[in-house]
Amino acid sequence: MDKNSLKENGNGEASSFEHKEVTPLKDSQQKIDTQWLHALGNKDLGRRLFKGQFGLEKENVRVTPEGNLALTPHPAVFGKKGQNPYITTDFSESQVELVTPVLESLDSAYDFLETLHNLVALSLEDEYLWPQSLPPILPEDHEIPIARFEEILGEDLDHESHDTVDERDVYRQALADKYGRKKQMISGIHFNFSLDEAFIEGLRSVVAPDETFRDFKDRVYMKTLRNIMKNSWFLTRLLGSSPAAHPSYLDFCTSCQGSVSIRNGRCGYQNEYDYFVDYESARSYVRSLRKIVGMGNLIHEKEHYAIARPKTTKGGLEAIEETGIEYLELRLVDLNPLHAIGISKADLALIHGFILWNLLLEDQDMDLEAFQESLRNNRNAADGGRASSFVIQEQGRGVPVAQASTRILEDIKELVDLYQPKADQEKTHLTSFVDMIENPETLYANVIGGGLLKEGYVAYHMNLAKAHLEGSRDKAFNVLGHEDMELSTQILILAAMKRGVRVDLLDRSSNFIRLTQGDHVEWVRQATKTSKDTYSSVLAMENKVVTKKILEEAGLSVPRGAVFHDLDTGRQAFRDFQGKAIVVKPNSTNFGLGITIFKESFDQAAYDRALQTAFDHDQTVLVETFAPGKEYRVFVIGDQVVGVLRRVPANVTGDGVHTIGDLIDLKNQSPLRGTGYRKPLQVIQKGEAERVFLGQYQMDFDTVPLDGQVVYLRENSNISTGGDSIDHTDDLSDSLKDVAVQAAKAMGAAITGVDMIIGDLGGGAEDNYVIIELNFNPAIHIHCFPFVGKNRRLGDKLLDFLGF
Repeated sequence: MDKNSLKENGNGEASSFEHKEVTPLKDSQQKIDTQWLHALGNKDLGRRLFKGQFGLEKENVRVTPEGNLALTPHPAVFGKKGQNPYITTDFSESQVELVTPVLESLDSAYDFLETLHNLVALSLEDEYLWPQSLPPILPEDHEIPIARFEEILGEDLDHESHDTVDERDVYRQALADKYGRKKQMISGIHFNFSLDEAFIEGLRSVVAPDETFRDFKDRVYMKTLRNIMKNSWFLTRLLGSSPAAHPSYLDFCTSCQGSVSIRNGRCGYQNEYDYFVDYESARSYVRSLRKIVGMGNLIHEKEHYAIARPKTTKGGLEAIEETGIEYLELRLVDLNPLHAIGISKADLALIHGFILWNLLLEDQDMDLEAFQESLRNNRNAADGGRASSFVIQEQGRGVPVAQASTRILEDIKELVDLYQPKADQEKTHLTSFVDMIENPETLYANVIGGGLLKEGYVAYHMNLAKAHLEGSRDKAFNVLGHEDMELSTQILILAAMKRGVRVDLLDRSSNFIRLTQGDHVEWVRQATKTSKDTYSSVLAMENKVVTKKILEEAGLSVPRGAVFHDLDTGRQAFRDFQGKAIVVKPNSTNFGLGITIFKESFDQAAYDRALQTAFDHDQTVLVETFAPGKEYRVFVIGDQVVGVLRRVPANVTGDGVHTIGDLIDLKNQSPLRGTGYRKPLQVIQKGEAERVFLGQYQMDFDTVPLDGQVVYLRENSNISTGGDSIDHTDDLSDSLKDVAVQAAKAMGAAITGVDMIIGDLGGGAEDNYVIIELNFNPAIHIHCFPFVGKNRRLGDKLLDFLGF
């Protein structure tokens, strides 16, 4: 193609794309479409090749600790299965299906899927997610529970009326009758992908300017689909991870010699016959598949279990007919038990590169002979691909699998080198597949097969399931890929996803989200700033002087003291507080900033320094008597206390061996500790404040404390300075809980954290407490992941309060 023609579109008008020379991809048996390749010489078009939209769907069956299929209903914590956009079921009540939204990058799709996986794994009670595509120990066929969706239609169903029966229930029952329930228990991952529409339009303007956008887009996807089917063996062999089955699945399919993927082979989930569908165009595809269904060969178009399918977001064949193809769905990916969520980022990068390679291949017809050859290659790879002597058929000619695979992988790598942004190339990790091709013993299926021989089918997979669960626990509080957001916001997002409430990030930097379920919409900032609180109540809680006055007028106990608006006046009041235990603090502060506590005697100089520190943070400073007792954070939602924590100053416990500095490092290794409020607890610092505090007790970071000796590192108990959170929700007396609720009502606060000094936690209210302050934006994560105690699940309680 003349490079000058790249500068003009079909109307002779100047193109917005700038041309540059490119190196052609290496020659192969399947030729690269030179016209399309040269079109990518436009730098703006070439850089869009790797852009697109991605979505992942993953099925896992739930199992008992012994590896038996769990026969319990779909867990109620995930809401109604027909209404949760993220967590639902597939064929069986025992089979969880996880669905990501449409996302702009593979990394985002992976992180979202891992977040869903962790959320589900940690929500199960005495059950695990089976990490393999092929089923665990199965009961008799009729004992496998089919997923029922009638429950979304309402509780008072008239089962005599056809209108009350959900069509999904009818379809699943028909599948059970036709194929048996055991085959329906095979699970996998679906990879959904669409090209960047600006890329499609740019390509059309160069190679087919007279064609409509819709027709060209359909042609692009159908061409890619045909080539994917012809070359599907490549992914099946490299990513196949189901080399053996349990005898309870099918007796004659327990050990296919050399198999990489029983799921994709002859013993997997296949249609009764290999129905030939016309893949020439989107319209011919719709006509031929509709005809097969109309003849009664398939129950529904969804029953056509192809390797890949054209799809739309709006429905089935009618939507393709009406609006055209929107994306492709690849259905051949096994769950890989070696990876916690069943797939790795490298696997996803390989699939993406493979799709784009097939996009750029020359167009070839998919006649009956080519269709049958593609199926044979894929099934032969699935059933015998572990052998190094395996041969692929290309137009009737046998090609050694290593040679054919190397050629494809080199082409994909060259596409990456030419067109993927350099910053993303480091994350592609395609080099790992070179070793798989050259050394078949490193294939996933061979690694898994070795583990099965050593441990046994059930034990091997259950050991992996339990190990993966431990990994999920370490990430229980994170929305992966969004760790930069406040932890409390992440916890609320996780609770919403679990319940089936849609979450949209409105402003990530300010932790502003929208929650939607049906017609119900709530805007929430930083997890606890909601429509339930008024602006005036927030301002009042932010101001300690105003808070104190309101609480006093409500008859609640607050510390005695004075308010100062300038440093000199505060200094002159030194004698009023001399000899007393006092607290000096700014009027408006968070995280303990600017606060000084004097429990012992202090001189004018120390008092002046404390005042100056407080005035550095605010123009108004409070000096109050220090109340005896322990400090607790009491979390109030509406008229209920939902969490009570004691915050213990940063500390370590000696073992008679390690120094204080070493003990700090060891304690900081906990997955609960981090920095920037992205984890439930903050790391303990070894800074000047800690050094000075230790010096008061003739210790330093090199001191070795006695075994069992608790060494405190700070006076203040804030979590933000490395303190520990100890749950006491069940220990607080009802009368003191009533005080906290009264304080919230006095301030007009619906959601607040009441900080109280309490003498006797289980005692009455009289002379037993003082309220230090109320917090308008209290952290929920400290109640959900305390250092000691129960998870109080405040994310769920907030959703309840918001009406979801």
